[in-house]
Amino acid sequence: MKAAVLHKFGETPRYEDFADPSPGKNEVLIHVKAVALENVDQMIARGEHFASRQFLSELPAIVGLRGVGERSDGKLVGFSGAKSPYGAMAEKAVVSKESIVLVPDGVSAEEAVALPPAALTSLFPLKWGAKMKPGETVLINGATGIAGKLAVQIAKLLGAGRVIGTGRNEESLQRIKELGADTVLNLKQSEDNLSASFKKEVDEGIDIILDFLWGPPTETLLKSIVPKEISLNGHRTHLVQIGEKAGSDLKLPASALRTSGLEISGGAAGITPAFIEEGTNLIWKWLNEGKLHMDMESVLLQDIENVWNCSDFQGKRIVIHP
Repeated sequence: MKAAVLHKFGETPRYEDFADPSPGKNEVLIHVKAVALENVDQMIARGEHFASRQFLSELPAIVGLRGVGERSDGKLVGFSGAKSPYGAMAEKAVVSKESIVLVPDGVSAEEAVALPPAALTSLFPLKWGAKMKPGETVLINGATGIAGKLAVQIAKLLGAGRVIGTGRNEESLQRIKELGADTVLNLKQSEDNLSASFKKEVDEGIDIILDFLWGPPTETLLKSIVPKEISLNGHRTHLVQIGEKAGSDLKLPASALRTSGLEISGGAAGITPAFIEEGTNLIWKWLNEGKLHMDMESVLLQDIENVWNCSDFQGKRIVIHP
């Protein structure tokens, strides 16, 4: 069969032949229809993910954590957990029966593979982590990426009173306004001007920040939250850290925590299987109602070497078709 095969950590996977997988006891053969190219796949292939050598315990190996395909009965299913050297980016995959979920009627393979992972990154923290209340203000830091665009929509669907989105591309910022953002901030300005822009929004009240960036933009944002004077009635702002597109480090002044209502938590905190099931069902509901939209770009598996390093294609999710 044809597959995207990694020969060495840090290299680009190659489109080439690989031995077909054979299902064993309690395993099922999947004919793969779609695989989303995700940042985590790239990190694993570079050897930068903490579990790289768990997922790719031997090389050469097929890349891709999860996909969507057809069982022998023709049912469309989502799958994950293929044992190395096998992965999702191939014509066929074998996984345990417990590692597949049925895709609801009316949902395409592309939507099924691309939408839930990206949408859940904001649904989890908004609904269960920060416990957003209707009418609250949400700032999406890094709203022009794939997950950020979905976060804007999900915040509105959950009842946010105001949604603020940040990004660097003016065209993409206009796109998130179309998707529901009330205010957009361009990060391509001087630090002083950006700080003033953030401060204006902070003064109006920000309840929740979903941070997909970290690094310098988030550092400027956090400094703007520090009040000029101590207040016993400081406004609570809950920052949920999700991604690090702008850098893995920043300097956080102690005063940002000591003299403000700033709270920081991780995006995956408190996730349970029950939340995953409930969240995924809610995503399917919104999708079928036409309330959730995702920009995607379809690419053939044979072109994997050309697209491997651009998982976020102008804010579109790349979906690989074997």
